[in-house]
Amino acid sequence: MTITCKSVWDACIKVIKDNIPAHAFKTWFEPIVPVRLEKDTLTIQVPSHFYYEWLEEHYINLLKKVIKKEIGPEGQLEYSIVMDNNQKDANPYTVKLPTSNKPDLKNAPISVPNSYNENQIKNPFVIPGLKKINIESNLNPAYTLENFVEGDCNRLARSAGYAVSKKPGGTAFNPLLIYGGVGLGKSHLAHAIGIGIKNQHPNKTVLYVASEKFAHQFIDALKNNSTNDFIHFYQMVDVLILDDVQFFSGKVKTQDVFFHIFNHLHQNGKQIILTSDKPPVELQGMEQRLLSRFKWGLSADLTLPDLETRIAILEKKMQYEGIELPRDVVEYLAFSINTNIREMEGAWNSLLAQASLNKKSITLELAKQMIDKFVKNTAREVSIDYIQKVVCDYFDLPLEMLKSKTRKREVVQARQISMYFSKKMTKSSLASIGQHCGGKDHATVLHACRTVLNLSETDKQFKVYLEDLEKKLTIQ
Repeated sequence: MTITCKSVWDACIKVIKDNIPAHAFKTWFEPIVPVRLEKDTLTIQVPSHFYYEWLEEHYINLLKKVIKKEIGPEGQLEYSIVMDNNQKDANPYTVKLPTSNKPDLKNAPISVPNSYNENQIKNPFVIPGLKKINIESNLNPAYTLENFVEGDCNRLARSAGYAVSKKPGGTAFNPLLIYGGVGLGKSHLAHAIGIGIKNQHPNKTVLYVASEKFAHQFIDALKNNSTNDFIHFYQMVDVLILDDVQFFSGKVKTQDVFFHIFNHLHQNGKQIILTSDKPPVELQGMEQRLLSRFKWGLSADLTLPDLETRIAILEKKMQYEGIELPRDVVEYLAFSINTNIREMEGAWNSLLAQASLNKKSITLELAKQMIDKFVKNTAREVSIDYIQKVVCDYFDLPLEMLKSKTRKREVVQARQISMYFSKKMTKSSLASIGQHCGGKDHATVLHACRTVLNLSETDKQFKVYLEDLEKKLTIQ
């Protein structure tokens, strides 16, 4: 009997069907199509990157077992992702994603210091009787410098991170403190720097740890009378990445132990990378001696990304996930959620999930239905960028013209309408609205708002324009 990809997959499916609920099988396995069998590798086609991630997260152990059962101990599974891009003349985009293609981010075993008394060790990090220990890097392989999109909002931080990844501990950026609001990419960049260091310096011991976890580990060390072991463990690493250092606020003993670890690492040329939601000068409840050390290196901020950067972030995700979406859908998402990259990516994932599970093509109408609910649920106000986009689309004008100095009647009218709705629908200051409209001052914005109100009372056609635009801009 000839072994084909279909026969192998059919055999796998029989086992899978007996091991998971019927509704889960129908949702996640019926749409899968076997496409190729080469040597020990079976390739299956799934409808989206969301499907791939769900299978990897929830069913990877089951999949590995059935693949090895049917193909042999060297059996491998490969995914081919095809997403309908809703464009008649374009071919679906396909990308291969092997399950075993993740970079090696493991640290090499390191020798235990002679100061340890192996018979009395209570340290959770060190196993008694071993001369060497393994320290997990805790780095997320999905967060790399290559997929961290550069813009005016993060250029300094990314450039400094790139320099540190090439020469950890050997630049003026030690410590490197990255600060900014929620969802702006601090953790992504911190992981990316660590991954960059592991790629270029595989012998370096890199450790990423959340400040909350560090504090809990220290409390356990106090309970077990193993504080010295705790300190020695952290002093052994070459690169320490501490996320959300503001969590140390008010924790005097935790700050004190970190102060000693910091000094040891810094004096020995080891790299320290910190993230925080505030710059050092605004961190409350922190010891001054620790804050002064935070300022020794470089403090780089991440700010809100502009429209072009948000679009570039979504395009990078499209490239990474092997998906082609209509341009208007990408722009709508970037215009609609403008305060938080994490929320924008959450809306993106929700949109892909809805399209995949309901077997629908992603259109602007579907995006509006889903994203408008998402924006409403997260209490998002309409952005000035989005207002300008809707107004320009309505009057068929290029967005650049709205921000130019031209005095053409139709452009001036569109500009004034966008100022009017920006004042009415956002919390932005008059000065901020003026800056978005080509650098106009607050007096110009006030004049535009009065002009629009007067015209709405005297010009019936103009009033229709405003009513149409308000319907488009209002989140249902």
